[in-house]
Amino acid sequence: MREEEGGGRNRRGREDRQELPPQSPEEQARAICLRLLTGSPRTRRQLADALHKRGIPEEVSQQVLSRYEEVGLIDDAAFAGAWVESRHRGRGLARRALAQELRTKGVHATLVEEALELLDSEQEEETARELVERKLRATRGLERDKRIRRLAGMLARKGYPEGMALRVVRRALEAEGEDADELGYQGE
Repeated sequence: MREEEGGGRNRRGREDRQELPPQSPEEQARAICLRLLTGSPRTRRQLADALHKRGIPEEVSQQVLSRYEEVGLIDDAAFAGAWVESRHRGRGLARRALAQELRTKGVHATLVEEALELLDSEQEEETARELVERKLRATRGLERDKRIRRLAGMLARKGYPEGMALRVVRRALEAEGEDADELGYQGE
């Protein structure tokens, strides 16, 4: 008995897999990009790096990436704007930290600046105040200088400028002290 070419059923009734013809580099590049973009948005450079690691020729990579930009599947400006919004709101990161993250992901400097314009200094300072308020209770019982260092250090790690960090921390500590004085005064 002759086996049919290309596939059929095995003894368990399952389809045998057909051998697929080898993919061209263009097909491989498109498949890699689509798989990566399905998980989350990516920058052009992130996709280019992924294609390079998988041995896709540079010329083919650039051709596929350019086409994906044309049809809107890759949009570094939209990526940067969404990144700034998400990371500022979710993690409380300041402009400096956000800019560094975007540069690491390969976003062009002008697109980084445009995205950071969405975040004004008042909004940044308000977020710093909220972060300090959340951590303030954990520092109670420590010396004032130690509290200032810890709280300002937390803000510095999130990219806040030193002057803003110290101003926000001192104001929060003063407000806390005023509240405690008011409570003590009312109780006497």
